[in-house]
Amino acid sequence: MTLKDRINDDTKAAMRAKDKARLGTLRMLSSALKDAEIKQGEELAEPDQLALINKLIKQRRDSAEQYRDAGREEQAAAEEAEAEVLAEYLPPALSQEEVDAAIDEAISESGASGPQDMGSVMGRLKGKLQGRADLGAVSQRVKERLGS
Repeated sequence: MTLKDRINDDTKAAMRAKDKARLGTLRMLSSALKDAEIKQGEELAEPDQLALINKLIKQRRDSAEQYRDAGREEQAAAEEAEAEVLAEYLPPALSQEEVDAAIDEAISESGASGPQDMGSVMGRLKGKLQGRADLGAVSQRVKERLGS
């Protein structure tokens, strides 16, 4: 079952359950995926879908933080709830050991020897780790490994 099929099935289930909050979030997600496909001109690959979901989660968490700063706890809770629904569609996060092993593998495959090779290492890691690890943190770890 593809990610889009799963989202469609969950949307139907939310309609049947009359879960308006979940239904709204799933419709927003379907719409965002469709918009991205239209912009790209073809169906999104799964890593691109996961990247979009990560982006939407980050937006929701940033909004929740801003609402909290403004003292609007109810809206912040709604944004956090949306982020939780979206997070259900991400694969399980990798452990730090698994991320380190992937970094080591990418460095050895690319023959990287210094900071100038960071782009090739990150290019190899992006497809493998998208949606399963924070790529900003991975980038920092790669930079540390290549700088030594």
